[in-house]
Amino acid sequence: MNPQLTWHKITLKLRNPFRLSYGTSEERHAYWIRLKNDEGWGEGTIPPYYGVSTDDMEALWENASENTAPFPDDPEKILSWVGSEGPAPARCALDLALHDRIARANNVPLYKLLGIPRPEPKLSSFTIAIDTPAEMANKALQAKNYSIIKVKLGSDDLDMDRLLAIRSARPDVKLRLDANAGWMLDNAMGYIRDLERFNLEMIEQPLSKDDIEGMGKIQAETHIPIIADESVQTIKNIEDLAKAGVKGVNIKLMKVGGLSPALQMINRSRELGLKVMLGCMIETSIGTTAMAHLGGLAEWLDLDASALITNDPFEGMIFDEFGTVKIPERAGIGAVLKSQ
Repeated sequence: MNPQLTWHKITLKLRNPFRLSYGTSEERHAYWIRLKNDEGWGEGTIPPYYGVSTDDMEALWENASENTAPFPDDPEKILSWVGSEGPAPARCALDLALHDRIARANNVPLYKLLGIPRPEPKLSSFTIAIDTPAEMANKALQAKNYSIIKVKLGSDDLDMDRLLAIRSARPDVKLRLDANAGWMLDNAMGYIRDLERFNLEMIEQPLSKDDIEGMGKIQAETHIPIIADESVQTIKNIEDLAKAGVKGVNIKLMKVGGLSPALQMINRSRELGLKVMLGCMIETSIGTTAMAHLGGLAEWLDLDASALITNDPFEGMIFDEFGTVKIPERAGIGAVLKSQ
């Protein structure tokens, strides 16, 4: 019997060493999932700091490859076919591939299959990883075409110097700060008043993912929107964050398990009055293009992965020289091999 799907590991090379509060990477690994007869493609990838076992991911795909149940032809049935057990990025890969299959079979783009608005071109942020203040300012100058920059912080006591250097270099740019859970509550509360002078668009995940109450305390002290990222993996997380008082959430396909749960989480966020950012990991254009189809449902995009790596095997959504995201005019997710 032919397997229902196969998977292939891809090593993604980062354009520059990518330093976050968790550590530094020069490469990341992604998995390309292909349903039988190449009927649909998906992707599963997750940073090492999430603590997800790739062995567990492959075990889930091994079980799925032997699943004798037919692939669903209705997107509403994808969630039950994939199930709720196992690593989120592994479930995401299956979810994306099954959505891609149905949309391709019906010769419609993904957003149309989902019955959501066609995403109009929208600006994404461009990320500058942690470095010396001078080097981060230099990178901000090099990114002169981008009007929104996300600044990674959360590593040491040079964070304010880094932010000052970037703001001095680029007084024109919208700045988003992302601490990647790198601050303690006492430190963050001490920073918060000083941060207001930098005219920040948001502060993303200042505290550890479990300190939801602490992020609410920070929000109570500032008008700058506090946006949760690592804390957002389930609908229950979203409900807890709304109760704590944060202003928004960053939803990523790889950490929530794919399009089906992402749509549920976006809808719940709306019900609770939270703003929505659509983000990505360091991933290929399969994942970012799938997420770009949801662009009409969010206030903010952070889908710059293709600009951060040098060897994306696929082409899909356009991330142009100004950081504008546009979806491709193709059926399905719309990602194809660059050699095609």
